[in-house]
Amino acid sequence: MSATDAPARAKGPARAAATTPASRMTALARAEMTLLGRNKGTVFAALFIPFVMPFSVRAGAEEMDLGKAGLTVGTLVLPAAVGFSLLFAVYSALVGVFVVRREELVLKRLRTGELRDVEILGGSALPAVLSGLVQSLLLAAGCMALLDLSAPSAPHLAVLGLLLGLVMCAALAAVTASFTRTGESAQVTPLPFTFVSMFGSGLFIPLDLLPDRLASVCELLPLTPVITLVRGGWTGALSAGEALGAVATAVAWTAVAVFAVRRRFRWEPRH
Repeated sequence: MSATDAPARAKGPARAAATTPASRMTALARAEMTLLGRNKGTVFAALFIPFVMPFSVRAGAEEMDLGKAGLTVGTLVLPAAVGFSLLFAVYSALVGVFVVRREELVLKRLRTGELRDVEILGGSALPAVLSGLVQSLLLAAGCMALLDLSAPSAPHLAVLGLLLGLVMCAALAAVTASFTRTGESAQVTPLPFTFVSMFGSGLFIPLDLLPDRLASVCELLPLTPVITLVRGGWTGALSAGEALGAVATAVAWTAVAVFAVRRRFRWEPRH
């Protein structure tokens, strides 16, 4: 082996290390964070609304018989705050991100490079997901301080619920973007899932206070298991069977969403 071969071979691993999936997704996430920060409307909806909505939940909670459901104002408002963060900072924001980047041919150009499809979607989603994570933690801390709420009895359930919610909402956002034509319509297409989740997944009204038949249907909604796990993490009242059922429901919805994205996601503008 000649002396010139050694440096050439030494550069190989360094070059490969510079283009690992993690490094490619991180670079894409940085660029996406810059673009996301320029969209004032998206930033406002993602950062402001989740901090305001819990106040409306608290106002309504004071008129409910929460003791019947074994809850307090704090154990109703805190999971709801996390749910609002997932809906607005992650799901709704990412629908707009995926649609606008597709219409601007950004996604199409990215596919011609080293990035794989999953890296493109993951890197594009990373800023919103991290924003939702940080926001949820801040909201939880705020609720604990303002509503005199103790530390979670089963923190592993709360953490698991939040992580499942982040992944699921990102996947559902990609599904919604698949049938959203323009950036303008991306402000409308997330609304059905958002409103159904707000009123059917226990954000405003605990499922325990709903009629049994209606509650059984609402338990199958995508965001319900996330709220159930987060709330169960604080109350400690969730049995092992109930926790496993919630995890199974969340995983099933995530798997369905991922399958739909693989089959239906559009990388080029809709005509």
